This record gives sequence, C-alpha cells and structure tokens, in this order.
Amino acid sequence: MEVTATSVWNNCLAFIKDNISIQNYKTWFMPIKPLKLQGAVLSVQVPSKFFFEWLEENYIDLLRMAIRRELGEGARLVYSIVMENTYGNNNPVTVKIPSANRGAIKNNPLNVPTDNSSIRNPFVIPGLKKLQIESQLNPNYTFDNFIEGDCNRLARSAGYAVAEKPGGTSFNPLLLYGGVGLGKTHLAHAIGIGIKDKYPEKTVLYVSAEKFTQQFMHSTRNNTRNDFVHFYEMIDCLIIDDVQSFAGREKTQDIFFEIFNYLHQNGKQVILTSDRAPVDLQGMEQRVLSRLKWGLSADLQVPELETRIAILERKTYNDGIELPTDVIEYLAYSINSNVRELEGALNSLLAQSLLNKKKITVELAQQMVKKFVKTNTKEITIDYIQKIVCDYFNMPIELIKSKTRKREVVQARQLTMYFSKQLTKNSLAAIGAQCGNKDHATVLHACRTVANLSETDKQFKAYVEDLSKKLS
Repeated sequence: MEVTATSVWNNCLAFIKDNISIQNYKTWFMPIKPLKLQGAVLSVQVPSKFFFEWLEENYIDLLRMAIRRELGEGARLVYSIVMENTYGNNNPVTVKIPSANRGAIKNNPLNVPTDNSSIRNPFVIPGLKKLQIESQLNPNYTFDNFIEGDCNRLARSAGYAVAEKPGGTSFNPLLLYGGVGLGKTHLAHAIGIGIKDKYPEKTVLYVSAEKFTQQFMHSTRNNTRNDFVHFYEMIDCLIIDDVQSFAGREKTQDIFFEIFNYLHQNGKQVILTSDRAPVDLQGMEQRVLSRLKWGLSADLQVPELETRIAILERKTYNDGIELPTDVIEYLAYSINSNVRELEGALNSLLAQSLLNKKKITVELAQQMVKKFVKTNTKEITIDYIQKIVCDYFNMPIELIKSKTRKREVVQARQLTMYFSKQLTKNSLAAIGAQCGNKDHATVLHACRTVANLSETDKQFKAYVEDLSKKLS
C-alpha cells in the first residue's frame, strides 16, 4: 500500500484519539488537513496561527510521538497556515512554519548520594532517592532566533563557545550584562538549550536571582539549608538571571559564594546576567565581585539600525506575517531603545490592524508610534530625522553623512542638523558627528541658515513646514 500524507496522518489520528479526550480530539485534531509527505517531513494545514501555537504548546509531545511511530525518529512536522495578506489585497497568503519539535526541556533524574538521600528539591515536592526537575528553560529562546549584530557579537560568540564546551572554556563564569530588553535572558536560555542539545546527560538549571533568594530564605526558616546547598551543587550548568538583586543581601551572597566555589572547582559551568557591569554593582561583597570577574563579562548594547530591522524581519517571519518593507524600516528607525520595546511596538501595530480591520501602512504605524512613544516618553532620534529628511528629498542617507558639497545634499544636511537641534537633546558636537563628522560651529551655522532661508525663500519655508509635520 502506498504511503501518502493522508494515510500517515490517519494513522497518527488513530493513535492520538486513544490518548486524549474525545472533545479535545474533535476541537484540536479533526480540523487539521494533511497536505504533503516528503521523506520524513509531513506537512499539515491548520486553521490559524493561534491553532498552531496551541498545538505546539499543549500537544507537541503527543504529536511527536505519533509522527515518529509512523515515519521514524527523524520525522518532522511542518504547519501550513492560510492567513490574510496584510498588504491589503484580497489574495490570502500561505505561510509554512516548521514545528519546534521541542517540549519542556527536561533533565535526567539526579542521582543523590546515599548520605544525602533526603535532599529537598526547592522546585518541586521533595523526592526520595532521585530528584527530577525541569531545566526551567524557555524552548523558544534559542540561538537560531537570537539576531546577531555589532551590539551583541562578543556575548553571542562567548555564549556559543560555552554551549559547545560547558565548564571547559575560560568563560567561567560567563556574565552577560546590559540594559533592560537587550536580550540577556534570551541568550542565557539559548546557552542552556545548546548545552542540553549537545550534552543531554548534563543537568542545566535556570533560576532568577529573586527565586534563588526566596528558596534560600525558605530553607533557612525550615532548617534545610544543607539540602538547599547540596541540591545546587549537583547542577552541571547553573544560570542565574539578574544577579544585581543580590545587592545588600549578605546571607544570600554568602550561600551563592559557597555554591559558586563548589561548582567552579568541579568544572561546572556558571552563567549569570546583570543589568550593569561588575564594576558598577553596588552592595556586593568584594569576594563575590572578584568571582564574577574570574571569567568573561560581555555586554549587550542597544541594537543598531540594521540589527533592529533584522529583528523585526525575523519576528514577522516566525509569526507568519508579511509586512511592507517601509513599515519595518519606519518601526526600526522610530523605536531604538531596546528589543523588548521594538517587539512591543510591532505587536501593538498588528493588534491595531487586526482589531480595526485596517491595512498595515506607514501611516498606521505613525499613529501607533505616536501613542507608543508618548506612553514611553521616547525622544525623536537623529537617525529618525535623517530618515525622514532623506525620504522627503528622495536621497540615500549615506549622502548626508558624506563630504559632498552638492547644493541639494548640503540643504538636506542643514535641515537634519536644524531639526536635530530643535527636537533632540543631543549636543551640537554629537549632531555634527552623525551628519558627516562636522564640528559644532558647522551645526550652528546650519541652524542659522535654515532660520534665515525660512524667512526669505518660500520654497525652503515649505520644506521646513512639511518636515515639521512629518516629525511632529
């Protein structure tokens, strides 16, 4: 009998039906349509992006088991989703999204020494002979969807090296630091997932510094401090997020110091994140700070324009959404504070389009950004002003930053300087540096020139008024 997508999926359905309630089966599996079988890859169609996300979150283990029964260990699932085309025409678009093929990332049971057979697991109800814990890693935070740029290249490269050889590099501990929303937590999870993929037998644990502190306080109240220490000493790769919250907590720092020393001396990997560099951490004991400096401290900075565009393109691709290039560029120019706000702005735009049934355009993005920016008290940037001026005169940004003295370029450069002085808090020197490495005197001259021409040249006055509206 010929093996087809339909026959394979029917067999999968028979297995699935025996393992879930009939109501869940009718709701989540009967609407799925088999499309194509190519080798060990089965393509199926689902009704919506929400449907796909629900299946991946709640039934990934069952789906994986069913498809592997039919097609072997290397079997993969690809979802096809018919979505409304956000460009505004009536033609639907079909996006293909491969299954993450990954459920919760689990560790092997920990073998407890006989003299510590009653160690308490601070994450779950205490076990007896063995402890089984989940790694607490987020399976969506992988290296594959972490966009590399100049802003994070060192941190990502170091993280990848650690994932390849945990505890075997000079990056131990690896401290990732930077402002809010720049990807520290994402990268920390990605390293942990990379370690679990390459070394399934290793025990990896992610925990926030706040959770670690709460567990320690609980162990102190219940006289189980030794259990707490022994538990953490059995971890092969310990990831602690936001260690700056240890500041001022002497007892927590003492216990962390003890656990850190044990892990480090036994070749275990320690990964930490912080919102500031070690030198700027206040309220930390010197001996703890010295340990933080033993390995590598790598910072994550605000992403540059190209990286912001790449982040938005990757997110829309992963979400199965098509957006016009000019909308993506507008968002990338407008939101330059951090990745979290950038993705938040994109989500807000998509929600506005969906709820109000509006086509996604630059104009809709401008309306959303005005509200978003006002909420977040964000300032207009020189980059954004350059973008608006260059679009207005239909010229590439590189010309404004070049040394050319062509009249139309000089005019655009002067207008950029003028609006940058009016609308940003940057110094004259900083404005000049981004407009062709000009000095502060040149910026002042440009501002005077624009003011004078606005009074004497009607065409130039129209330029200023049009650009003021676009920047307001």
